[in-house]
Order: sequence, then structure tokens, then C-alpha cells
Amino acid sequence: MDIQPKELLQQLFDSAVAAALPKGNLAEYLPKDTRQKAVVIGAGKAAASMAAELDAIWEGELSGLVVTRYDHGAPCERIEIIEAAHPVPDDAGERVGRRMLELVSGLGENDLVICLLSGGGSSLLSLPAPGLTLSDKQAINKALLKSGAAIDEMNCVRKHLSAIKGGRLAAATYPARLIALGISDVPGDEPTVIASGPTVADPTTSAQALAILDSYGIEVAPHVRAWLQSPESETVKPGDERLSRAEFHMIATPQDALDAAADVAMSHDITPLVLGDCIEGESREVAKVHAAIAKQIQKCGQPISAPCVILSGGETTVTIKGNGRGGRNSEFMLSLFNELKGLKGVYALAADTDGIDGVEDNAGAYITPELYARAEAAGLKAEDYLANNDSYGFFSQLGVLVETGPTRTNVNDFRAILVLPE
Repeated sequence: MDIQPKELLQQLFDSAVAAALPKGNLAEYLPKDTRQKAVVIGAGKAAASMAAELDAIWEGELSGLVVTRYDHGAPCERIEIIEAAHPVPDDAGERVGRRMLELVSGLGENDLVICLLSGGGSSLLSLPAPGLTLSDKQAINKALLKSGAAIDEMNCVRKHLSAIKGGRLAAATYPARLIALGISDVPGDEPTVIASGPTVADPTTSAQALAILDSYGIEVAPHVRAWLQSPESETVKPGDERLSRAEFHMIATPQDALDAAADVAMSHDITPLVLGDCIEGESREVAKVHAAIAKQIQKCGQPISAPCVILSGGETTVTIKGNGRGGRNSEFMLSLFNELKGLKGVYALAADTDGIDGVEDNAGAYITPELYARAEAAGLKAEDYLANNDSYGFFSQLGVLVETGPTRTNVNDFRAILVLPE
């Protein structure tokens, strides 16, 4: 191998992120004539970088606003960039949601709206349904985040508590032409799940949203339950005339990121084993499966022989039982570290492609074979930190956090496990 393991892992992650950036991925999905007038709206961690790319290549008149996470802004001359809170919404997100609806309401059939969507849009575009408050949504959002609910479950609930998600934004835009461009952060690349599908029909129901809340034991106020039991809470369904002039195009996906990393690996004569872009489940349990594959490769050369790199993406979850710090990628790494126990020849990195693991300031973490001995010498026991959901605390003491700052894109988890011959 012509490169150091840690440097290779970083290159793999960097290539994955680069493949998901709006630059170079957006233009082909725009109308051939970019000299016309367009109104721009959007939400997500990549919304500002998408807006900046559109601003740079659109020749005609351009105006509008998008909302992104705090510190995820980008320079943009003609489109207003607003920052709001994620993953728990705040009043800035509520205000921009209201402004966005007002901006597109009343447009005619000759108008063009371009909507830029990416992961994080659900929290950032937080306009409560009639009769509900932002505090209602904040409480439910916090409970869902702690529960270990999958992203599609969380978004089902969010849609039915919203005045803008679940196709309602597209319904407000009608009869204008609407072109939605998305960067996928969800398993399966479902437009209905990305940013809770504000521009597409929603097949889920209010009854399902209630069932999800009940299944996780999440208590809601009587007026919230009453809303979800009312017909008015239903989202826009397939076949609705108001969606007839709306289209959706995916400009970047988790698979694009994995393909880019695989290409980099092969350029260094490392065989990639891509497990998939839609892996879900508890982070610590997913890590155990990845560790078992690495051990089998090291021991028996199956399913492929070293040198190789195991690549995977998706969105795992963490059911919080302790009071430590850390996101799902760091928790994955801590469980992997605990399973491998310093296995020779195995190096790994797991990080969120948006540069932020959960609510921390790191993207994830990396491990090397010698790290296990270092942790033992320092008296750090992985099991104890796992029990407290304190992966950040564990890896910060060892100096192996991956810190990138906001990348201004988001195709979710990226995991790379490098297996070298002993």
C-alpha cells in the first residue's frame, strides 16, 4: 500500500463528502433556459451551498430564501440565507417557514419555483400545524430523538404536526411550476422522507403517526392527540391536483459517496467491499456486525482477502440510556473498538458527512490497532463509556475525534474499515 492507513481513511471520507456537494451536481437538473425568472426556497444542511451554486449558474432573475443550520451558511448574492436550529427546532425555523409559505402563495402558472432540499430540513422548516405550538413540536422532537426511532418514523410524525411538510409546501405553490432538487440523507433515497417531503405526496397517515408515538411511549398533550385524530391533520396524498406541476430530482445520494470512496480505494490497490448505503439499526449492534466481517477477513480471507476496505452508509440510531456525549457515528466506533480489541491490521473511521455527529462539534472518530493498548494504559474502559452513551468523552481523551466543521452537504453516515494483512 502506497499510503498510510490514517491518511487513506481520511481520503476516503473526503472523497465521499466531495461527491455529495452541490457543485457540479446541480446544473443538469435545471431547465435548459436559465435566463428566466425564478423564486428559490429550500431547507437543509446543504441548502446554503445549493443556493450558492444555483446563484452562480442561473442567468435570469433570482430571488427567495432558504434555511440552513446555524454555522452552515454560504456566500450568496441573490438568495437570502437564514440559519436556524437543528435537530430541535427553534423560532427562527418557524418564522422562515411562515415567510416561505407567504412567498409562494398566490403565484401563477407562468411562475417558476426552485426548491432546494437536504437532510436536516425537517427541523429547520418548523411551522406548526394550526392549533399547535413550537414548544409542542420541540418536546415531541426531543422525545423522538431519545427514543431511538428511525428517521422515517420521526418524519412521519413531523409531517402530521406541520403546516408545511408532507406535500403542503407544493400545494401552496400550485399552480406555479415547481422543481425540487434534493440531496438524500435517508436510506432508500425516498423523496417523501427527505426534509419530511414538503413538495411530494405523502403515503403515511395521521393514524400511523399516533401509533409511532404510542409505540415509543411518548406522551403528548391532549390537544396534540386531538389534532392527529382529526381529518385536518392529513398530509397531501398521491393524485392530488395541486402536485401536478411539481417535480423532484435527486442530485446526490449516499451511494454516490460510497462509489467515490471505492474509486479512491482501488486507486491505492485496496479492494472495496461495499455493504450498502441504507444500513439502519442500533449503532452499537451495527458495529458488532462490521467487526465480525473484519475478523473473518483477517482470519479466513472471506468474503474477500486483505488488503481491503469495508464501506457502508445509512443512518443508524442510538437509544439514549446514559447522560454522556456523542452521536451515532462515535457510538458505532466505540462499539467497534470494543469488539476488535486492537486487532492487528484493522483501522477504521466513521463520521457523519455533514461534519456534525449528533449535536457535537466532531464528525466522528477513527481507531487504530495500537489505540486499544493506549486506552487500557489510561484506564479507559469502553464498556463503561458505552453504558453511559459517552463515546465523545472516550475518544476525545485519546485525541482521535474526526473534526471537519460543517461540510454543507449531508448524505448521512460514512463508515470505512481498512483491513491489512497481518
